[in-house]
Amino acid sequence: MALKYRKSYRFALKSTSLITIFSIVILLFLQYVFFEINFFFTLVFASLFFVFSFFVIQYRVEKFIYIGIEKIFKKVSILDKSVLRSQPITTDMQTLMNEINKFATDKKIEIESLKVREEYRREFIGNVAHELKTPLFTVQGYISTLIDGEIEDKKIVEKYLKRAENGVERLIEIVDDLDMITKLESNELKLDVTRFDIVEAFKDVFDMFELKAEEKDISLMFDKENYRKIFVKADKEKISRVIINLIENSIKYGKPKGVTEVSFVNLTDNKLMVRVTDNGLGIDRKHINRIFERFYRIESSRSREVGGSGLGLSIVKHIIEAHDEHIYLESKIGKGSEFSFTIQKSALS
Repeated sequence: MALKYRKSYRFALKSTSLITIFSIVILLFLQYVFFEINFFFTLVFASLFFVFSFFVIQYRVEKFIYIGIEKIFKKVSILDKSVLRSQPITTDMQTLMNEINKFATDKKIEIESLKVREEYRREFIGNVAHELKTPLFTVQGYISTLIDGEIEDKKIVEKYLKRAENGVERLIEIVDDLDMITKLESNELKLDVTRFDIVEAFKDVFDMFELKAEEKDISLMFDKENYRKIFVKADKEKISRVIINLIENSIKYGKPKGVTEVSFVNLTDNKLMVRVTDNGLGIDRKHINRIFERFYRIESSRSREVGGSGLGLSIVKHIIEAHDEHIYLESKIGKGSEFSFTIQKSALS
């Protein structure tokens, strides 16, 4: 057993001193009773006895503690035996207590983390099942009705087929979003960083949602007229996905005759802040910290009425963070919300 010992220990020193003093007293007493007291002989004896006792006590205690610590380490798997052998062993037990406390703390954190993950897993599976079940039952219901062949009206048949198609499209949307967020979270999705005009990207999204915005009489606009081109460096496709999700959310949860306004703020020479502000329903403060979680819904019934996979804002957050940027949310109930994110400007902007 290759052990590395220290040259002195408080425990061994105190024990040896007490034993030596007691031995000297006994020796002096015996000399006084049976012989003549010889101080030189007593001093030599005391020195030799002290040294011998110190090393014997030190070795025996260390060996005893090592065996005990080794058994404990085997039980709790704190350290490998080879690690233990390479370290000095002390008799004050402080090192052992520190390791035990560290082990207990780490295990407690690990257990709490596992509990959170398990709860998150159950919630996630439940949410996925619920999101998939609704469109599946819708598609199944319409197709089963058509298979029964009781409907002869072509317009009704076409109507049912259209609704079944909408259900299939919703399923595809959910699966695509799940695939996207899985790749983002596992860092499998590579960014294709290019230089593009972010103002033009917003204009394209405005055109995409023009009809939906008109249905609720919501205006999509910039905070300034005739915005000049603003070039940024990012993955155009992914940032467009961010813009689509933010604009679509502002329309879904916006008030009739409302406004969704986009603005740009120069933070530094190479950093831009993009703001998407609406005067919609707003979000309660208690929900803000969780709004970017997968499938998190403020009001399940209201959220499902307006559609969506429940993954939009989570995807937005992951895309922005994949660019090493940040996204922020400020909101007040009844006043509206402002989503903002940073993005790198192009040097030629």
